[in-house]
Amino acid sequence: MKHFLLAGVALASAAVPALARDLTIQDVASLSRVGGPAVSPDGKWLVWQQRETDLAANRGRYDLWRLDLGRKGAVPEKLVAEAEVNETGPQFSKDGATVYFQSDKGGEDAVWGVPVTGGAATQLSRIPGGFSGFKVAPTGDRLLVWADRKPGAPSLELPQVKKDANAGSGRTYDQLFVRHWDAWANGDRSQLFVLPFGADGATGNGVAIGGDLIGDTPSKPFGGGEELAWSPDGKTVYFALREAGRIEATSTNLDIFAAPADGSAAPVNLTADNDGTDNLPTVSPDGKWLAYFAMARATYEADRQVLMLRDLASGQVRALTQDWDRSVASIAWAPDGKSLYVTAQDTQEEPIFRVDAKSGKVTRLTQEGVVSAVVPTKNGVVFSMNSLTAPDDFYRLSGKKAERLTSVNAARLAGIDLPKVERFSFTGANNDTVWGYAVKPASLAQGAKAPIAFVVHGGPQGSSNNSWSYRWNPAVFAGAGYAVVSVDFHGSTGYGQAFTDAIRNNWGGWPLEDLQKGLKAATDKFAYLDGDNACALGASYGGYMMNWIAGQWPDRFKCLVQHDGVFDARAMAYETEELWFDEWEHGGKAYFEDPEAFEKWNPVHHVAKWKTPMLVITGEKDFRIPYTQGLASFTALQRREIPSRLVVFPDENHWVLKPKNSMQWYGEVLGWLGKYTKPAQ
Repeated sequence: MKHFLLAGVALASAAVPALARDLTIQDVASLSRVGGPAVSPDGKWLVWQQRETDLAANRGRYDLWRLDLGRKGAVPEKLVAEAEVNETGPQFSKDGATVYFQSDKGGEDAVWGVPVTGGAATQLSRIPGGFSGFKVAPTGDRLLVWADRKPGAPSLELPQVKKDANAGSGRTYDQLFVRHWDAWANGDRSQLFVLPFGADGATGNGVAIGGDLIGDTPSKPFGGGEELAWSPDGKTVYFALREAGRIEATSTNLDIFAAPADGSAAPVNLTADNDGTDNLPTVSPDGKWLAYFAMARATYEADRQVLMLRDLASGQVRALTQDWDRSVASIAWAPDGKSLYVTAQDTQEEPIFRVDAKSGKVTRLTQEGVVSAVVPTKNGVVFSMNSLTAPDDFYRLSGKKAERLTSVNAARLAGIDLPKVERFSFTGANNDTVWGYAVKPASLAQGAKAPIAFVVHGGPQGSSNNSWSYRWNPAVFAGAGYAVVSVDFHGSTGYGQAFTDAIRNNWGGWPLEDLQKGLKAATDKFAYLDGDNACALGASYGGYMMNWIAGQWPDRFKCLVQHDGVFDARAMAYETEELWFDEWEHGGKAYFEDPEAFEKWNPVHHVAKWKTPMLVITGEKDFRIPYTQGLASFTALQRREIPSRLVVFPDENHWVLKPKNSMQWYGEVLGWLGKYTKPAQ
């Protein structure tokens, strides 16, 4: 499969002039980003949302594009692209003639429709207060929307609220969450409402179908339409929800509920017997089976996600991939209902796999690259995919052959040399095989050595995989002259659940040993790496590791870059919002119940050994690892008179997302690395 998976690089390189140049963050910020693909029922049309960067407004803006899949040589065309308006979430009507989508034209979100062949768009909903997303029933006569409303709201109608002229600005709370990810709780919950939907669009304010449940569906902060599903007959809605209350901040127990679409009865919990996470409800084409994933262990957000099948008539459930030591990340039924297509991380890749619905047999369908969306059609599987050297584009898989459908950024990448990526493995902690990769700058002269950017991934249950990133992009570091080395230490995903579990109660142990052995293995293997000229950098858990390295490996690096990292484990245990994560990672108890577990790997105890210059970056809206952790780290550096710099983004959360902020971030980080490393030798 390698020939097509790297086609994006080849296509972009075809027009490279004699004097190619390196990739910059300005290039990356300007790239188009494809997502949200939908294919018409007859398989003829592919429609997707495409993000363009509006640098002047410091934001992204979305248009809808289409591609005629039935015409050889067809090229993408704009379908709806109104200036200053976002068009997202395309879905096809039952007959395939109309594309429904979400638009914020006029300042408030509404459902619109446009002929797939082109023409004027028509507004199909008017919902005061707006909404977050929608799904049209397969029968075409009902519209499911999710919107933030007060718990128990019977419809989408906004309540009349009297303002107290003498009220102060204070927020009051009686239970957690008081804040989540980047927002303070205001009492609203994401809830589901169903409206009648006809030729003239949606009418009325709809009816709530969540009954007395209190919680967010889709889940926050990252859940979307993948957590909701219609039955083929349009009579039932399946959704995932974690019931709120005093356990919300310590629970990962999302369950899957079934609710009648007319609101005539209360939702039924289909997964009440499992205290772990159940999510991604996906109904078979014939309506007989419900597929979803289940985690077995409660309060563990990175447990293995096993593909489950529920017979909707009998209620019998079976674990389809129980014997497959990989974690299902997405689920889609084949049109004939005989198999399912899933994605799962596997040794730095995230391919598509076919799972037989009867036997559970798993067959890998793609090889290199990270697949980010899958849409099965009767003419093959349409999917989007990216890699370390190529942003997302669309492909179609028919049998064993994959065809490239788009090259959205070919013109922008023409004339740019992208780096060379090489994987390596070594014997790490516990005598386990550990994987990593090295990225060689394209412009590095023959025989020359490049300074090293040693990047440590976050999560910690994540992976330095073969994927394109708009935040931590190894190709941008390589474009600036740095050879990137990254290691999938114990705790990383894609190597089996035992390897992922190994970081629990072990944050500063085996992972640090892997990083130490991995950097040596890389410098021994790749002659172009300047082993004595290296800086280390990381965010989230990677930021924690920078604080840990500062005290445990203080003489190895010329400098460190610490973004949103844990500095004091005790403060983190009480300041973070999703308590289940921090408590699971340190043995499953609250700090006051087992303080020794948290203090064992606490960087704050080793500040006296710090000596390495450090750049500290944080966001004021980061409630996962609050900015106070960054302030404390910077204070420690300053009090020890270690060269240090603090960058605070008042408008960013745990991630840096705004285009201008992203460019500033890279300017600060690359400037810091350049201050302490020598250029390529």
